[in-house]
Formats: sequence, C-alpha cells, structure tokens
Amino acid sequence: MVITRLLNDGFPRSACRGFTLIEALLVIVILAILAAVGVPNLSTFILSQRLKSASFDIFSTLVYARSEAITRNGTVNITPVGGNWSGGWTVTEAASGATLRSQGALNGISMTGPASVSYAGMGRLNAAVTPFSLTATGVNDANSRCVSIDLSGRPVTKQGACP
Repeated sequence: MVITRLLNDGFPRSACRGFTLIEALLVIVILAILAAVGVPNLSTFILSQRLKSASFDIFSTLVYARSEAITRNGTVNITPVGGNWSGGWTVTEAASGATLRSQGALNGISMTGPASVSYAGMGRLNAAVTPFSLTATGVNDANSRCVSIDLSGRPVTKQGACP
C-alpha cells in the first residue's frame, strides 16, 4: 500500500511543484539575449519594408495617372505637396483641375524626383523626367529604390540607387 503525504489543502506534495527562482531567471536571461540579437535586424527589416511600400505607392500612382490620361483622353498631372515628394503628392486632371487621387506624407522615407509628372492623352509623358529616388534613414544604398519612367510612359522600379 502506497501512502502519499497530503498538504493542508488535500493535494499530494508532488503536484504543487513549480519553477525555482534560478530556473525562472535563466529563462528571462535567455529571452533577453534573443531579443537583443533580434531587435536590430527587425528594425532594418521594417525600414526596408517601408521603402518597398513607398516605391510601390509612387509606382501605382504613376500607373493610375497614365491610365486616367488614356481613359479621359486628356492631360493628367502628378505634383508633390509643397514641392516635396516626401510630403505626399496629388493626381489632378489638367482640364478641370479636379483631384483624382492624393497620397499622404511618407514617414521615415526621403524621396526626390522631378518637379512634376504630366501624362498626355495617349499615355506618354509630355516631357522626359528624372527618376524618383527613395532612401530610408538607417538603410544602406543597397536597399534604396529607384522608380523611373520609360519613353512610353510606363514606370519601372528597381532596387538600388538611381543612375
């Protein structure tokens, strides 16, 4: 016959075991080391994803403006807010001045580009433009982005600095 000693609350002594202080501290130290190794990589990853997202935003705006110029058979302009592309941009129809789309400011992204982009009714640019260069603070040039517009008016995005 096996006799189990019971504690005051009626449970066997072996069922009330928990973690010792040393075991709990060891787990906390291991988690702290893993967090210290992972956080710098995570912040670089987040900045890189913001950069990709911002380059897609300008790319999709260029595609949209070109499409609207063809659909409306008229000139559509993309202009930066306050003369700074990082502050956002608007897409407007030249004939009526109606705003078709607007984009807010880009957080943590530096963006340079032409003074404005203007698509004619056939979907081609009214004049050649310099490419858009996007960089993020804390990210090296290998993670910068370049969005250029070819002669037919189609935007092209690529990783790396603009030529």
